[in-house]
Amino acid sequence: MATCTASCLDAESRKHLALEVLARKEPVIRIAERNDVSRKFLYHQAAKADSALNKVFESKAGADDVLFYLPVTKSWLWQFVLALILICRSSIRGVVELLRDLFQVRISVGTVHNITRTCVEKARTINLAQDLSSIQEGTHDELFQAGKPVLVGADLRSTYCYLLALEDHRDADSWGVHLLDLKEQGLHPERIIADAGKGLRAGQALAWSDVACHGDVFHGLRELGQLTSYLEHRAVGATSARETLERKMNRARKKSKGNTLSKKLALARADESKFIQLSKDVSTLTQWMQKDILCLAGPDFSTRKELYSFVIAQLTLIEPLCEYRIRPVRRSLENQQNDLLAFAKLLDVKLLEISKRFHVCPEVVRELAQAKGIHDTSSLRWERETQVHRKLKDSFHAVEQAVLQALADTPRASSLIENLNSRLRNYFSLRKLIGSDYLDLLRFFLNHRTFMRSEHPERVGKSPVELLTGQKHLHWLQLLGFTPCCRQAA
Repeated sequence: MATCTASCLDAESRKHLALEVLARKEPVIRIAERNDVSRKFLYHQAAKADSALNKVFESKAGADDVLFYLPVTKSWLWQFVLALILICRSSIRGVVELLRDLFQVRISVGTVHNITRTCVEKARTINLAQDLSSIQEGTHDELFQAGKPVLVGADLRSTYCYLLALEDHRDADSWGVHLLDLKEQGLHPERIIADAGKGLRAGQALAWSDVACHGDVFHGLRELGQLTSYLEHRAVGATSARETLERKMNRARKKSKGNTLSKKLALARADESKFIQLSKDVSTLTQWMQKDILCLAGPDFSTRKELYSFVIAQLTLIEPLCEYRIRPVRRSLENQQNDLLAFAKLLDVKLLEISKRFHVCPEVVRELAQAKGIHDTSSLRWERETQVHRKLKDSFHAVEQAVLQALADTPRASSLIENLNSRLRNYFSLRKLIGSDYLDLLRFFLNHRTFMRSEHPERVGKSPVELLTGQKHLHWLQLLGFTPCCRQAA
Protein backbone atom coordinates (compact mmCIF):
# COMPACT_ATOMS: atom_id res chain seq x y z
CA MET A 1 0.00 0.00 0.00
CA ALA A 2 1.32 3.49 -0.95
CA THR A 3 2.27 5.72 1.96
CA CYS A 4 1.54 9.44 2.01
CA THR A 5 4.81 11.40 1.97
CA ALA A 6 3.46 14.12 4.29
CA SER A 7 2.60 11.62 7.02
CA CYS A 8 6.20 10.34 7.04
CA LEU A 9 7.80 13.73 7.61
CA ASP A 10 9.30 14.42 11.03
CA ALA A 11 8.97 17.72 12.92
CA GLU A 12 12.26 19.09 11.59
CA SER A 13 11.25 18.45 7.97
CA ARG A 14 7.85 20.07 8.50
CA LYS A 15 9.50 23.12 10.02
CA HIS A 16 11.91 23.37 7.08
CA LEU A 17 9.02 23.22 4.58
CA ALA A 18 7.11 25.87 6.52
CA LEU A 19 10.10 28.21 6.43
CA GLU A 20 10.47 27.66 2.67
CA VAL A 21 6.86 28.73 2.12
CA LEU A 22 7.20 31.77 4.39
CA ALA A 23 10.44 32.82 2.65
CA ARG A 24 8.52 33.15 -0.65
CA LYS A 25 11.61 32.57 -2.76
CA GLU A 26 9.71 30.29 -5.13
CA PRO A 27 6.04 29.41 -5.84
CA VAL A 28 4.35 27.02 -3.42
CA ILE A 29 3.45 24.65 -6.25
CA ARG A 30 7.15 24.10 -7.00
CA ILE A 31 7.92 23.36 -3.36
CA ALA A 32 5.02 20.90 -3.34
CA GLU A 33 6.21 19.11 -6.49
CA ARG A 34 9.80 18.90 -5.28
CA ASN A 35 8.82 17.39 -1.93
CA ASP A 36 5.89 15.26 -3.18
CA VAL A 37 3.33 16.91 -0.89
CA SER A 38 0.17 18.91 -1.51
CA ARG A 39 -0.10 22.68 -1.47
CA LYS A 40 -2.81 22.41 1.19
CA PHE A 41 -0.34 20.60 3.47
CA LEU A 42 2.30 23.29 2.89
CA TYR A 43 -0.12 26.11 3.62
CA HIS A 44 -1.17 24.35 6.83
CA GLN A 45 2.45 24.03 8.00
CA ALA A 46 3.19 27.64 7.06
CA ALA A 47 0.15 28.84 9.01
CA LYS A 48 1.33 27.01 12.14
CA ALA A 49 4.85 28.44 11.80
CA ASP A 50 3.52 31.94 11.16
CA SER A 51 1.29 31.73 14.24
CA ALA A 52 4.24 30.63 16.38
CA LEU A 53 6.42 33.46 15.06
CA ASN A 54 3.70 36.01 15.72
CA LYS A 55 3.45 34.88 19.33
CA VAL A 56 7.21 35.18 19.81
CA PHE A 57 7.48 38.64 18.30
CA GLU A 58 4.13 39.91 19.45
CA SER A 59 4.50 43.49 20.61
CA LYS A 60 3.55 44.22 24.20
CA ALA A 61 2.67 47.78 23.27
CA GLY A 62 -0.99 48.73 23.33
CA ALA A 63 -2.90 49.80 20.26
CA ASP A 64 -2.58 53.48 21.23
CA ASP A 65 1.04 53.41 22.40
CA VAL A 66 3.50 55.44 20.29
CA LEU A 67 5.89 53.12 18.47
CA PHE A 68 8.07 55.79 16.83
CA TYR A 69 8.03 59.37 15.56
CA LEU A 70 8.33 60.31 11.92
CA PRO A 71 9.18 63.89 10.88
CA VAL A 72 6.57 64.63 8.21
CA THR A 73 8.03 67.25 5.91
CA LYS A 74 6.90 68.53 2.53
CA SER A 75 9.56 66.37 0.92
CA TRP A 76 8.30 63.31 2.80
CA LEU A 77 4.75 63.98 1.65
CA TRP A 78 5.94 64.15 -1.95
CA GLN A 79 7.71 60.80 -1.55
CA PHE A 80 4.58 59.37 0.01
CA VAL A 81 2.44 60.58 -2.90
CA LEU A 82 4.82 59.02 -5.45
CA ALA A 83 4.93 55.75 -3.50
CA LEU A 84 1.13 55.57 -3.39
CA ILE A 85 0.87 56.11 -7.13
CA LEU A 86 3.74 53.87 -8.25
CA ILE A 87 4.02 51.17 -5.57
CA CYS A 88 0.40 50.91 -4.44
CA ARG A 89 -1.06 51.81 -7.86
CA SER A 90 -3.46 54.21 -6.19
CA SER A 91 -5.69 56.54 -8.14
CA ILE A 92 -5.00 60.28 -7.84
CA ARG A 93 -8.28 60.87 -6.01
CA GLY A 94 -7.43 57.96 -3.72
CA VAL A 95 -4.20 59.75 -2.76
CA VAL A 96 -6.15 62.94 -2.02
CA GLU A 97 -8.61 61.03 0.16
CA LEU A 98 -5.92 59.13 2.09
CA LEU A 99 -3.97 62.31 2.94
CA ARG A 100 -7.18 64.00 4.04
CA ASP A 101 -8.40 61.15 6.26
CA LEU A 102 -5.13 59.94 7.84
CA PHE A 103 -2.92 63.05 7.84
CA GLN A 104 -5.52 65.86 7.79
CA VAL A 105 -3.62 67.29 4.83
CA ARG A 106 -5.77 68.78 2.09
CA ILE A 107 -4.30 68.82 -1.39
CA SER A 108 -5.95 69.02 -4.78
CA VAL A 109 -5.93 66.57 -7.66
CA GLY A 110 -3.83 69.08 -9.58
CA THR A 111 -1.20 69.13 -6.83
CA VAL A 112 -0.82 65.35 -6.95
CA HIS A 113 -0.49 65.58 -10.72
CA ASN A 114 2.14 68.32 -10.41
CA ILE A 115 4.17 66.27 -7.89
CA THR A 116 4.50 63.46 -10.41
CA ARG A 117 5.38 65.88 -13.21
CA THR A 118 8.25 67.40 -11.21
CA CYS A 119 9.99 64.00 -11.21
CA VAL A 120 9.49 63.28 -14.90
CA GLU A 121 12.52 65.17 -16.21
CA LYS A 122 14.93 63.42 -13.81
CA ALA A 123 13.40 60.05 -14.63
CA ARG A 124 13.63 60.73 -18.38
CA THR A 125 17.26 61.83 -18.09
CA ILE A 126 18.17 58.62 -16.26
CA ASN A 127 16.27 56.54 -18.83
CA LEU A 128 18.11 58.16 -21.74
CA ALA A 129 21.50 57.81 -20.06
CA GLN A 130 21.21 54.05 -19.67
CA ASP A 131 23.65 52.10 -21.84
CA LEU A 132 21.74 49.34 -23.69
CA SER A 133 24.64 47.80 -25.60
CA SER A 134 24.75 44.71 -23.36
CA ILE A 135 21.24 43.60 -24.35
CA GLN A 136 21.49 40.59 -26.66
CA GLU A 137 17.87 39.40 -26.82
CA GLY A 138 14.78 41.54 -26.59
CA THR A 139 11.04 41.11 -26.91
CA HIS A 140 8.45 43.51 -28.33
CA ASP A 141 4.69 43.79 -28.10
CA GLU A 142 1.78 46.21 -28.22
CA LEU A 143 -1.04 46.88 -25.81
CA PHE A 144 -3.83 49.41 -26.01
CA GLN A 145 -4.95 52.26 -23.78
CA ALA A 146 -8.06 54.29 -24.63
CA GLY A 147 -7.94 52.93 -28.17
CA LYS A 148 -4.32 53.92 -28.80
CA PRO A 149 -1.36 51.52 -29.00
CA VAL A 150 1.43 51.52 -26.42
CA LEU A 151 4.66 50.13 -27.84
CA VAL A 152 6.60 48.00 -25.34
CA GLY A 153 10.10 46.52 -25.47
CA ALA A 154 12.13 44.69 -22.82
CA ASP A 155 15.38 42.76 -22.34
CA LEU A 156 14.76 39.03 -21.97
CA ARG A 157 17.57 38.50 -19.47
CA SER A 158 17.27 41.40 -17.04
CA THR A 159 13.59 42.30 -17.69
CA TYR A 160 14.76 45.90 -18.25
CA CYS A 161 12.02 47.83 -20.08
CA TYR A 162 13.74 49.95 -22.75
CA LEU A 163 10.62 51.04 -24.64
CA LEU A 164 7.28 52.29 -23.34
CA ALA A 165 5.68 54.77 -25.71
CA LEU A 166 2.14 55.86 -26.53
CA GLU A 167 1.49 56.34 -30.26
CA ASP A 168 -1.41 57.14 -32.57
CA HIS A 169 -0.54 54.18 -34.80
CA ARG A 170 1.36 50.91 -34.53
CA ASP A 171 2.71 50.98 -38.06
CA ALA A 172 6.26 50.45 -39.31
CA ASP A 173 7.18 54.14 -39.04
CA SER A 174 6.13 54.38 -35.39
CA TRP A 175 8.16 51.31 -34.45
CA GLY A 176 11.09 52.24 -36.67
CA VAL A 177 11.52 55.74 -35.19
CA HIS A 178 11.62 54.43 -31.61
CA LEU A 179 14.03 51.63 -32.46
CA LEU A 180 16.37 54.06 -34.21
CA ASP A 181 16.31 56.28 -31.09
CA LEU A 182 17.17 53.26 -28.95
CA LYS A 183 19.99 52.41 -31.34
CA GLU A 184 21.65 55.68 -30.29
CA GLN A 185 21.65 54.34 -26.71
CA GLY A 186 23.58 51.30 -27.90
CA LEU A 187 20.67 48.93 -28.37
CA HIS A 188 21.40 46.48 -31.17
CA PRO A 189 20.41 42.98 -30.03
CA GLU A 190 21.20 39.72 -31.76
CA ARG A 191 17.54 38.78 -32.00
CA ILE A 192 14.02 39.86 -31.04
CA ILE A 193 11.09 37.64 -30.11
CA ALA A 194 7.65 38.95 -31.06
CA ASP A 195 4.24 37.93 -32.34
CA ALA A 196 3.18 38.22 -35.99
CA GLY A 197 2.32 41.95 -35.82
CA LYS A 198 2.98 43.41 -39.29
CA GLY A 199 3.85 46.95 -38.15
CA LEU A 200 6.12 45.66 -35.40
CA ARG A 201 8.11 43.43 -37.75
CA ALA A 202 8.22 45.96 -40.57
CA GLY A 203 9.48 48.66 -38.19
CA GLN A 204 12.24 46.39 -36.93
CA ALA A 205 13.27 45.57 -40.51
CA LEU A 206 13.56 49.30 -41.25
CA ALA A 207 15.64 50.08 -38.15
CA TRP A 208 17.60 46.84 -37.74
CA SER A 209 17.76 45.03 -41.05
CA ASP A 210 20.38 42.60 -39.72
CA VAL A 211 18.51 41.63 -36.53
CA ALA A 212 16.44 38.43 -36.67
CA CYS A 213 12.86 38.48 -35.38
CA HIS A 214 11.91 35.06 -34.02
CA GLY A 215 8.30 34.02 -33.67
CA ASP A 216 6.52 33.77 -30.35
CA VAL A 217 5.64 30.10 -29.83
CA PHE A 218 2.99 30.98 -27.23
CA HIS A 219 0.75 32.80 -29.73
CA GLY A 220 1.01 30.00 -32.29
CA LEU A 221 0.08 27.34 -29.77
CA ARG A 222 -2.70 29.52 -28.35
CA GLU A 223 -4.37 29.76 -31.77
CA LEU A 224 -4.33 25.97 -32.09
CA GLY A 225 -5.57 25.60 -28.52
CA GLN A 226 -8.46 27.96 -29.13
CA LEU A 227 -9.40 26.02 -32.27
CA THR A 228 -9.31 22.75 -30.31
CA SER A 229 -11.48 24.22 -27.57
CA TYR A 230 -14.00 25.53 -30.12
CA LEU A 231 -14.29 22.15 -31.87
CA GLU A 232 -14.69 20.36 -28.53
CA HIS A 233 -17.55 22.68 -27.60
CA ARG A 234 -19.14 22.17 -31.01
CA ALA A 235 -18.88 18.40 -30.53
CA VAL A 236 -20.55 18.62 -27.12
CA GLY A 237 -23.26 20.88 -28.56
CA ALA A 238 -23.84 18.52 -31.50
CA THR A 239 -24.16 15.56 -29.11
CA SER A 240 -26.67 17.47 -27.00
CA ALA A 241 -28.68 18.43 -30.10
CA ARG A 242 -28.70 14.82 -31.30
CA GLU A 243 -29.89 13.52 -27.90
CA THR A 244 -32.67 16.12 -27.84
CA LEU A 245 -33.85 15.10 -31.30
CA GLU A 246 -33.76 11.42 -30.33
CA ARG A 247 -36.03 12.11 -27.36
CA LYS A 248 -38.41 14.01 -29.63
CA MET A 249 -38.26 11.16 -32.15
CA ASN A 250 -39.20 8.62 -29.48
CA ARG A 251 -42.21 10.69 -28.49
CA ALA A 252 -43.19 11.20 -32.14
CA ARG A 253 -42.98 7.46 -32.86
CA LYS A 254 -45.54 6.76 -30.16
CA LYS A 255 -47.89 8.99 -32.16
CA SER A 256 -46.81 7.37 -35.47
CA LYS A 257 -45.13 10.61 -36.59
CA GLY A 258 -41.51 9.51 -36.42
CA ASN A 259 -40.87 10.20 -40.10
CA THR A 260 -41.26 13.96 -39.51
CA LEU A 261 -37.95 14.09 -37.60
CA SER A 262 -35.95 11.37 -39.36
CA LYS A 263 -34.15 13.76 -41.72
CA LYS A 264 -33.27 16.21 -38.95
CA LEU A 265 -31.99 13.37 -36.77
CA ALA A 266 -29.81 12.01 -39.58
CA LEU A 267 -28.29 15.46 -40.12
CA ALA A 268 -27.71 15.86 -36.38
CA ARG A 269 -25.94 12.51 -36.19
CA ALA A 270 -23.74 13.42 -39.15
CA ASP A 271 -22.96 16.80 -37.56
CA GLU A 272 -22.05 15.12 -34.28
CA SER A 273 -19.81 12.57 -35.98
CA LYS A 274 -18.06 15.32 -37.96
CA PHE A 275 -17.23 17.53 -35.00
CA ILE A 276 -16.20 14.66 -32.75
CA GLN A 277 -13.72 13.49 -35.38
CA LEU A 278 -12.55 17.05 -36.07
CA SER A 279 -12.03 17.63 -32.37
CA LYS A 280 -9.92 14.48 -32.03
CA ASP A 281 -7.84 15.26 -35.13
CA VAL A 282 -7.07 18.87 -34.19
CA SER A 283 -6.38 17.90 -30.58
CA THR A 284 -3.81 15.34 -31.80
CA LEU A 285 -2.17 17.89 -34.11
CA THR A 286 -2.05 20.39 -31.25
CA GLN A 287 -0.34 17.86 -29.00
CA TRP A 288 2.26 17.17 -31.70
CA MET A 289 2.96 20.86 -32.12
CA GLN A 290 3.25 21.42 -28.38
CA LYS A 291 5.19 18.34 -27.30
CA ASP A 292 7.23 17.40 -30.37
CA ILE A 293 7.60 20.30 -32.81
CA LEU A 294 7.66 23.52 -30.80
CA CYS A 295 8.98 22.09 -27.54
CA LEU A 296 12.41 23.27 -26.45
CA ALA A 297 14.07 19.87 -26.05
CA GLY A 298 13.00 18.21 -29.30
CA PRO A 299 14.38 16.90 -32.59
CA ASP A 300 16.66 18.87 -34.90
CA PHE A 301 15.47 21.72 -37.11
CA SER A 302 15.03 19.69 -40.29
CA THR A 303 12.91 17.05 -38.51
CA ARG A 304 10.79 19.72 -36.85
CA LYS A 305 10.26 21.39 -40.22
CA GLU A 306 9.03 18.14 -41.79
CA LEU A 307 6.65 17.53 -38.88
CA TYR A 308 5.44 21.13 -39.03
CA SER A 309 4.70 20.78 -42.75
CA PHE A 310 2.83 17.55 -42.03
CA VAL A 311 0.61 19.32 -39.50
CA ILE A 312 -0.13 22.07 -42.03
CA ALA A 313 -0.98 19.44 -44.65
CA GLN A 314 -3.39 17.71 -42.26
CA LEU A 315 -5.09 20.98 -41.38
CA THR A 316 -5.46 21.67 -45.12
CA LEU A 317 -7.18 18.29 -45.60
CA ILE A 318 -9.80 18.87 -42.89
CA GLU A 319 -10.17 22.59 -43.60
CA PRO A 320 -13.31 22.21 -45.82
CA LEU A 321 -15.19 20.63 -42.90
CA CYS A 322 -15.01 23.86 -40.86
CA GLU A 323 -13.35 26.36 -43.16
CA TYR A 324 -14.19 29.62 -41.37
CA ARG A 325 -12.47 28.38 -38.19
CA ILE A 326 -9.63 26.17 -39.43
CA ARG A 327 -8.46 28.29 -42.37
CA PRO A 328 -7.30 31.37 -40.37
CA VAL A 329 -5.32 29.16 -37.99
CA ARG A 330 -3.81 27.13 -40.82
CA ARG A 331 -2.78 30.24 -42.75
CA SER A 332 -1.32 31.87 -39.66
CA LEU A 333 0.77 28.81 -38.81
CA GLU A 334 1.84 28.40 -42.43
CA ASN A 335 3.00 32.02 -42.69
CA GLN A 336 4.89 31.85 -39.39
CA GLN A 337 6.62 28.51 -39.94
CA ASN A 338 10.16 29.84 -40.30
CA ASP A 339 9.72 32.38 -37.50
CA LEU A 340 8.29 29.88 -35.02
CA LEU A 341 11.02 27.32 -35.77
CA ALA A 342 13.87 29.85 -35.66
CA PHE A 343 14.72 28.87 -32.07
CA ALA A 344 15.29 25.27 -33.16
CA LYS A 345 17.94 26.31 -35.68
CA LEU A 346 19.66 28.37 -32.97
CA LEU A 347 19.56 25.43 -30.55
CA ASP A 348 21.07 23.12 -33.18
CA VAL A 349 24.07 25.44 -33.48
CA LYS A 350 24.55 25.48 -29.70
CA LEU A 351 24.33 21.70 -29.34
CA LEU A 352 26.75 21.20 -32.23
CA GLU A 353 29.20 23.58 -30.56
CA ILE A 354 28.92 21.54 -27.33
CA SER A 355 29.67 18.31 -29.20
CA LYS A 356 32.80 19.87 -30.73
CA ARG A 357 33.95 21.40 -27.46
CA PHE A 358 33.76 18.10 -25.56
CA HIS A 359 34.60 15.86 -28.54
CA VAL A 360 31.45 13.79 -28.29
CA CYS A 361 28.92 12.59 -30.85
CA PRO A 362 26.26 15.25 -31.75
CA GLU A 363 23.52 12.59 -31.55
CA VAL A 364 24.45 11.86 -27.93
CA VAL A 365 24.28 15.55 -27.02
CA ARG A 366 20.88 15.76 -28.70
CA GLU A 367 19.74 12.66 -26.81
CA LEU A 368 20.74 14.26 -23.51
CA ALA A 369 18.91 17.49 -24.42
CA GLN A 370 15.75 15.54 -25.24
CA ALA A 371 15.99 13.68 -21.95
CA LYS A 372 16.08 17.02 -20.12
CA GLY A 373 12.75 17.86 -21.73
CA ILE A 374 11.02 14.98 -19.94
CA HIS A 375 9.52 15.77 -16.54
CA ASP A 376 11.90 14.94 -13.71
CA THR A 377 9.28 12.74 -11.99
CA SER A 378 9.13 10.39 -15.00
CA SER A 379 11.17 7.19 -14.88
CA LEU A 380 11.72 7.53 -18.64
CA ARG A 381 13.89 10.59 -18.08
CA TRP A 382 16.23 8.80 -15.70
CA GLU A 383 16.43 5.77 -17.97
CA ARG A 384 17.46 7.92 -20.94
CA GLU A 385 19.94 9.93 -18.86
CA THR A 386 21.47 6.69 -17.60
CA GLN A 387 21.95 5.53 -21.18
CA VAL A 388 23.67 8.80 -22.08
CA HIS A 389 25.80 8.59 -18.93
CA ARG A 390 27.13 5.22 -20.06
CA LYS A 391 28.14 6.71 -23.40
CA LEU A 392 29.74 9.91 -22.04
CA LYS A 393 31.21 8.43 -18.83
CA ASP A 394 33.48 10.99 -17.12
CA SER A 395 32.45 13.88 -19.34
CA PHE A 396 28.73 13.45 -18.59
CA HIS A 397 28.38 16.15 -15.92
CA ALA A 398 30.30 18.77 -17.90
CA VAL A 399 28.23 18.09 -21.02
CA GLU A 400 25.05 18.07 -18.92
CA GLN A 401 25.74 21.56 -17.53
CA ALA A 402 26.53 22.87 -21.01
CA VAL A 403 23.29 21.41 -22.40
CA LEU A 404 21.22 22.86 -19.55
CA GLN A 405 22.79 26.27 -20.16
CA ALA A 406 22.08 26.02 -23.90
CA LEU A 407 18.44 25.17 -23.23
CA ALA A 408 18.08 28.02 -20.73
CA ASP A 409 19.67 30.48 -23.18
CA THR A 410 17.33 29.61 -26.05
CA PRO A 411 14.05 31.52 -25.57
CA ARG A 412 11.00 30.53 -27.61
CA ALA A 413 8.28 32.85 -26.35
CA SER A 414 7.73 36.46 -25.36
CA SER A 415 6.29 35.44 -21.98
CA LEU A 416 8.28 38.19 -20.28
CA ILE A 417 6.64 40.95 -22.31
CA GLU A 418 3.20 39.46 -21.62
CA ASN A 419 4.02 39.51 -17.90
CA LEU A 420 5.14 43.14 -18.19
CA ASN A 421 1.95 44.02 -20.07
CA SER A 422 -0.17 42.49 -17.31
CA ARG A 423 1.57 44.75 -14.78
CA LEU A 424 1.23 47.80 -17.00
CA ARG A 425 -2.52 47.28 -17.42
CA ASN A 426 -2.95 47.69 -13.65
CA TYR A 427 -1.52 51.19 -13.97
CA PHE A 428 -3.33 52.05 -17.19
CA SER A 429 -6.72 51.07 -15.77
CA LEU A 430 -6.40 53.97 -13.30
CA ARG A 431 -5.50 56.56 -15.94
CA LYS A 432 -7.93 57.40 -18.70
CA LEU A 433 -5.37 59.75 -20.20
CA ILE A 434 -1.70 58.80 -20.23
CA GLY A 435 1.12 60.52 -21.99
CA SER A 436 4.83 60.29 -22.52
CA ASP A 437 5.54 62.05 -19.19
CA TYR A 438 3.69 59.46 -17.13
CA LEU A 439 5.13 56.58 -19.15
CA ASP A 440 8.70 57.87 -18.72
CA LEU A 441 8.24 58.00 -14.95
CA LEU A 442 6.56 54.59 -14.88
CA ARG A 443 9.35 53.03 -16.95
CA PHE A 444 11.97 54.53 -14.61
CA PHE A 445 10.16 53.12 -11.58
CA LEU A 446 9.70 49.62 -13.02
CA ASN A 447 13.38 49.44 -13.97
CA HIS A 448 14.71 50.64 -10.61
CA ARG A 449 12.43 48.92 -8.10
CA THR A 450 13.77 45.69 -6.62
CA PHE A 451 12.07 42.31 -6.95
CA MET A 452 10.62 41.11 -3.65
CA ARG A 453 10.10 37.61 -5.04
CA SER A 454 10.85 35.72 -8.23
CA GLU A 455 10.94 32.20 -9.66
CA HIS A 456 14.63 32.91 -10.25
CA PRO A 457 16.35 33.31 -6.84
CA GLU A 458 19.19 35.35 -8.34
CA ARG A 459 16.71 38.16 -9.11
CA VAL A 460 15.35 38.57 -5.59
CA GLY A 461 16.42 41.87 -4.03
CA LYS A 462 17.71 43.24 -7.34
CA SER A 463 16.26 45.65 -9.85
CA PRO A 464 16.19 45.19 -13.66
CA VAL A 465 18.89 47.89 -13.95
CA GLU A 466 21.12 46.02 -11.50
CA LEU A 467 20.57 42.77 -13.39
CA LEU A 468 21.39 44.54 -16.66
CA THR A 469 24.55 46.31 -15.50
CA GLY A 470 25.69 44.14 -12.59
CA GLN A 471 26.09 47.29 -10.49
CA LYS A 472 24.13 48.46 -7.47
CA HIS A 473 22.34 51.82 -7.51
CA LEU A 474 20.57 54.13 -5.08
CA HIS A 475 16.93 53.68 -4.13
CA TRP A 476 14.65 54.99 -6.88
CA LEU A 477 13.40 57.81 -4.61
CA GLN A 478 16.99 58.90 -3.97
CA LEU A 479 17.68 58.87 -7.70
CA LEU A 480 14.79 61.32 -8.07
CA GLY A 481 16.45 63.67 -5.56
CA PHE A 482 14.65 62.76 -2.34
CA THR A 483 16.35 62.13 1.01
CA PRO A 484 15.04 59.16 3.03
CA CYS A 485 13.55 60.10 6.41
CA CYS A 486 14.78 58.32 9.51
CA ARG A 487 12.23 57.47 12.15
CA GLN A 488 12.90 58.48 15.76
CA ALA A 489 12.37 56.22 18.75
CA ALA A 490 9.42 57.01 21.01
